[in-house]
Amino acid sequence: MNIQVIQSPSPDSNIITQLEPRIPTLHYPKPETFSRGECSKNPVRFFVILSMQRSGSGWFETLLNSHVNVSSNGEIFSLLERRKNISNIVQTLEKVYNLDWFTSASKNECSAAVGFKWMLNQGLVEHHKEIVEYFNHRGVSVIFLFRKNLLRRMVSVLANSYDRYAKLLNGTHKSHVHSQQEATALSSYKPIINSASLISDLKEIGSAAVKALEYFNSTRHLVLYYEDLITNCTKLKDVQEFLGIPQMELTSRQVKIHKGPLSDFVKNWDDVNKTLTGTEYESFLRADY
Repeated sequence: MNIQVIQSPSPDSNIITQLEPRIPTLHYPKPETFSRGECSKNPVRFFVILSMQRSGSGWFETLLNSHVNVSSNGEIFSLLERRKNISNIVQTLEKVYNLDWFTSASKNECSAAVGFKWMLNQGLVEHHKEIVEYFNHRGVSVIFLFRKNLLRRMVSVLANSYDRYAKLLNGTHKSHVHSQQEATALSSYKPIINSASLISDLKEIGSAAVKALEYFNSTRHLVLYYEDLITNCTKLKDVQEFLGIPQMELTSRQVKIHKGPLSDFVKNWDDVNKTLTGTEYESFLRADY
């Protein structure tokens, strides 16, 4: 039989448009510092965690790094030198995504997903246009991680700032702990919250998150909340699906520092309670997990 194709059906552009954001871009890096060997033909996904300090990003990163094929390299832009201009930023990004950035989290040649965490106040907002262009050009998937309860975050920020100088754990400052004894020691400090500026401070934190979501809306992204990660076990499966990596049970040795009612951890709780009652932030006063 002589069959002639007259016309091939054109792909449904709507379906393609819907599917493209769901599929991470695959890369085949060629590191300058080592050979990927037999893994050179295994694709790598690029990602970044955009967050704010004391929002659970350290804990979340330990969960990701418990995956045998994920390398999340920490808060690399905490050093000013790496973010002082867009050239330094891009140079650092290239090193990370080329697998030439070495930390204790590096899985090296057999990484299936590589990234790091980036705080909003570390040059990200100032250079957002160039960074969005870089992410879209290089196929970097963005994971937003925020806290719903901004009051809890504020308590954590104040307590962590105090411990930088007080060093409650035998003269050592720790932002994250791995035992209940250490957590109890750190949570013994009860900060005083400025109730006069509390509402405006909460609005400022909230608007920073909203602004970041607007700036990076054109990227392939996933929005996560710390509280949901704690209470909903399927969220970590969503993350792995988003990154296009095999599903595994993710674990962390970190222990939560401020666990329980916020009233136990704020020295002037009555003032805070009075200030927020009847406002849009009243729900922050109640335990949410």
